[in-house]
This record gives sequence, structure tokens and C-alpha cells, in this order.
Amino acid sequence: MAVHVRADWSRANQLALMAEVAAVRSVLERHAGHEKEPLGPGPEREIVSALDNLCRTFGLSNFERKVLLMCAAIELDGSFASLCALAAGDPSRAYPTFGLALAAFEDAHWSALTPQAPLRRWSLVNLGADVALTTAPLRIDENVLHELAGVAELDARLRPLLGAVLTPDELAPSQREPVERIAQLLRGHDRGPALVQLTGNDAAATRGVAAQAFANLGASEIVIDARALPRDPGEIGRVTQIWARETLLRGTGLYLDAHGLDETTESLPVVLFVENAPGPIVVGADRPLPFARRSAYTLSIGKPTRAEQRDLWAHVLAGVRKEDDDGVGARGIADSLAGQFDFTGGRIHAVGDMIGIDAGVGTVPAWSAACASARAGLDRVAQRLDGRAAADALVLPALQRDALRDIVAHARNRTQVYEGWGMGRVGVRGLGLSALFHGPSGSGKTLAAEAIGNELGVDVYRVDLSALMSKYIGETEKNLRCVFDAAEDGGAILLFDECDALFGKRGEVQYGHDRYANVEVSYLLQRVETYRGVAILTTNMRSAIDPAFLRRIRFIVAFPFPDYEQRLAIWRRAFASGVPTEDLDFTKTARLNVTGGNIRNIALHASFLAAAASEPVRMEHLLHAARTECLKIERAPSELEIGAWL
Repeated sequence: MAVHVRADWSRANQLALMAEVAAVRSVLERHAGHEKEPLGPGPEREIVSALDNLCRTFGLSNFERKVLLMCAAIELDGSFASLCALAAGDPSRAYPTFGLALAAFEDAHWSALTPQAPLRRWSLVNLGADVALTTAPLRIDENVLHELAGVAELDARLRPLLGAVLTPDELAPSQREPVERIAQLLRGHDRGPALVQLTGNDAAATRGVAAQAFANLGASEIVIDARALPRDPGEIGRVTQIWARETLLRGTGLYLDAHGLDETTESLPVVLFVENAPGPIVVGADRPLPFARRSAYTLSIGKPTRAEQRDLWAHVLAGVRKEDDDGVGARGIADSLAGQFDFTGGRIHAVGDMIGIDAGVGTVPAWSAACASARAGLDRVAQRLDGRAAADALVLPALQRDALRDIVAHARNRTQVYEGWGMGRVGVRGLGLSALFHGPSGSGKTLAAEAIGNELGVDVYRVDLSALMSKYIGETEKNLRCVFDAAEDGGAILLFDECDALFGKRGEVQYGHDRYANVEVSYLLQRVETYRGVAILTTNMRSAIDPAFLRRIRFIVAFPFPDYEQRLAIWRRAFASGVPTEDLDFTKTARLNVTGGNIRNIALHASFLAAAASEPVRMEHLLHAARTECLKIERAPSELEIGAWL
């Protein structure tokens, strides 16, 4: 039935349009000297035509309506061009002009020609190149012509800017709560253009929330990708004008997706566009954008809560397979995944698709798929350590080993303590799990971080501080924010090697750069305190670390220089089982007073020496490698240390 009604309206609209074109033709024919009786009023119309709607929307006068019809007629009637030339008295002017309209129509008024009058302000007609305003060719905008013909389509010039329209079906309950509030704000835009900012790192959720709010209003939604906006201010003005006309024609709402924009270099086109565009607009961004000329209501849209993520994990996993081979139900696996990973609903579904390709959804396949999904952002800003050192590979005193076990226990049970027992509701400060490993180079600090990662089943990323630090004000904080933001989703272990380069003592402000250096340290203090993963800092000089920073570290673990017994244990683990050895006496090599890192270097060097000679590793290879290693660290081994090796 609706199809027939639409077809009937289209036929009636076409007849109404051509009847008005005929009336304009009659006026021009009389103006050209072809005396004809003026057309009487046409049959009474039962529809509101597209032309009626357009004239009412843009406030066109009767004269402006006729100018628009004259421009449409030359596209709809092949003989209209010759009539224009005849009426103008100039065969070369076979096109509509303002001068012809002023001369032909009795209700003409000059104000219709001004740039702020509707015809030119909304680009309903466009002026051709000519020296005089009244003789310049007039041409109807293509999209306006389609509108008059009853074919309502979005302007083709906006299509390169469009993003995907998402359905809000997968919104979590907590994300649906602000929908009605947003709809109320948008509903009040008749008192002024409504602008709502939705901030948060769940881009799909903010887009879904906006879609639901517009749906509640009964308005269609257009999505524009902010990254596709032109950078030139003049081009921004042109796009803004096109959008302004479209939103008046169709009453659509706009969602502007500004997630992932660089705040300093890419936000200006967004601000220029939004501050000059009419109608209700919802902007989705990671952080609030600085609108100065237009008031914005800002609401935060978070990821699903932990409980909602747990339910979603359980639903996704149960849809793939009920239990793994060990009889662990989907709910148990979901508890583990939700405790470690802070994913959006869309990413949880994507991981579920990855798991479905596997043979099952056991804890290991599900966990591995989640880790792989979380790597995408971090791999761009930090280096993933592939080494998977086992805890028994560490040779440390009992006190330090207990401290490492405590770190693992805190990481594994934080969901129960913070959420189940409510300790996290006391305050978000100090909930981050941070540790400082200090001790001489080669004493096992990085190896310990890898062992913790292996025990927890999460990735370890080394953060290159030299690549993050910048001489430009604000750049270091921005780089660090990128690292922490990327790591939040997967709760990865962030390893800041030689952290004293950035986490050093805040000094007295004597010069301008001192103030900004202190800001960098303060920013790190805040992010480490709130980071929900594990942040490990290593340094060779604990005394160089700012005391205020040390107070915010949950674990401080000293890695001592290994004694004889510890060095002996390290030597016994230094060679892989496949390395051929002969007559190695580790009770002698352990006398060499070096760290575990040096011992591993010596063992590796000796293995290469033996391989080059096609021999098993012997004491002479170790002696050669030890002397080379000692030269590297600028110390001469004593006769007591290496004298008995051969």
C-alpha cells in the first residue's frame, strides 16, 4: 500500500511541477511578444508538492519561486533555452538570468539577488561566470533539481565523508542509560542548535548511543567521519553549507565520528564545521573537543561494566562450545577473561569469531585470541618481548621470589578484591599495580618481568623512553598517553627499562623547561596510579628516582648482585639441553664475579666458539668468552676468579 501511495504522490508531484513550469513559460512568452492569454489557475491540487516543501523550508518569495522554476525548466524542457534567448532579445543568452527574471515577472524584487537571500545563500541556484550579476547564467543545483522531481537523495558531495551507520542492538544496559537524556537534549534544539559530545574510548558504543537517541526522536541519522573533512577552511565552509541545506531539507541528525583524531592538528576542521553547522549534532570523541562558539553538553560513554563484559563473554563462549576438554564451563572462562581484558562489546564478539575458528573454546585458545586482539594498538607504540622465561629460571633470594609471587597474586585477584569485595569503590587512586625493580645491570630485572608475564599469561611490552621523550612541550605526555591508552584494553605488562631517564627527581623550577619536565613526571605518576594492568619500572640507580614517585609504587624489589651460590645456579641453567658440552666445571666458573646477564652472554659466546670449531663447549671456550665479556664491562678478572679454569 505504501508503494502505491508513493507512486501516486510521485505522479501528482510531477504534474504539479510541470504545470508551474508551464505557467512560467507563459509569462516569458508574453514578455517575448508572443501575445497569449495568461494561463488560468490549474486544477486544485490535493498534494503538497516537493516545490511547496522546498519553498516553505527556505522561505522563498513568489518571485524567488519563479526564478527557481525558470532554472528547473531549462533542465526539464528542451525548448526552454530558445525561449530564454527570445525573451532576452539576445540569441547568445539561451539561459535564465536574474535580469530576465526582473524584467519578466511583475512581483520581482532586487533583494532576491543578494548573497544572503535564500536562492544564493543555500546554493539553490548557482551563478555562472560573467561580469554582471544580472546577465550571469543561472543554473539550478543538481541535488535541488532531484528534490523538485521528488527524488530525495543526500547530496553526492557529502558521500566521501560518510561513515557506517551502526545499529544499537549490541549496546550494554549501562550504555543505554544516557540515551533518553541525549534524546531530550536533541529534542530541545528548537531553542537553539543542540550539540552533544559523547566521550569515551568505545567508538562503536558512542555511535550506537547516538543512533538510538536519533531513533527515539524519529529522526534519520547521517554519520560523517571527521577524518574525511577537508583541511582547507574554505572547503570546510563549502561542506558546511551543503550540510546545512541537507539538514533543512530532510530534518536529519548528524553524528560526527571524531575518535582517534590528533587533538592539536586534526581537531580544527571538526571545530570549524560543528560551530557553523545547523541542526542537532552529536560528536563522538576520545576526549572533549574545544568548542568556543557553540555550547556543548558533554556525556561520557564507557565500555560495558565488568559484570556486563562477563555476561557477554559467557554468551559468546557458550555459543561456540559449552565446555572445554577439562570441563571448565564458559562462565568460568568468562570470569577469567573479564578480569583481565577490558574490551568493548564489539571486540568481544570479534574474539568470539576468532575462537570459533579454533577446535574449542578452552581457556588457552580463548585467552590467546583475546591477547592477539589486544596487541593491535600496543604493537604500534611499544616493543613486545617474545621471551617467555619461566619462574624457575630466575635465581633470586627467597625474599625477592616471594615479592614476585605477591605481584602475581595481586594481578590475579584484583577483580575479586576491587569489585567483588568492594575495595575499588573506596577510590580509584592507588589501584594501579606498579613495581620498581632496581639493581645492577644483568641482575635479572627484565627476566623477572617476562616471568611474571608468563605466569599471568599476558604480553610484556618494553616501552622505549627515548622514542617517547620529546623536546616539544606536551609531546612527551601525548606519547605516554598513547602507550597507556593502548595497553588498557589488554592489561598488558608495561616495562619501563632504565626508567630514571623519565621518572627522575622533579627539580626546582629555574627555567621554563624545568616546569614542563616536572609536568611530565606528574603525568606519569597519575597514569601509573590508575593503570589497571601491571607497570614495571627498572633502574640501576634507585636513588635517582623521585621519592614522591616511590611512595606511589606498590612493590619495590631489589635485585642484588648474585653471590657464589646464586652464580653457580645460574651457570647450571645457562646452556640449553641441546648444547654439547664436555668437562665443564661450574664450581670454578661461578668464582667469576659477574651478574646473571654476563653469565648468559659468556655461555652464548662460548657456544658460538665451539660451533665454529665443530667441538663441544669446553672450559677453554668459556675462558675465551669470559675474558671478552670482562673487556666489555671494563674489568679485569683476577687470577683467583679464572686461574683454575684450565
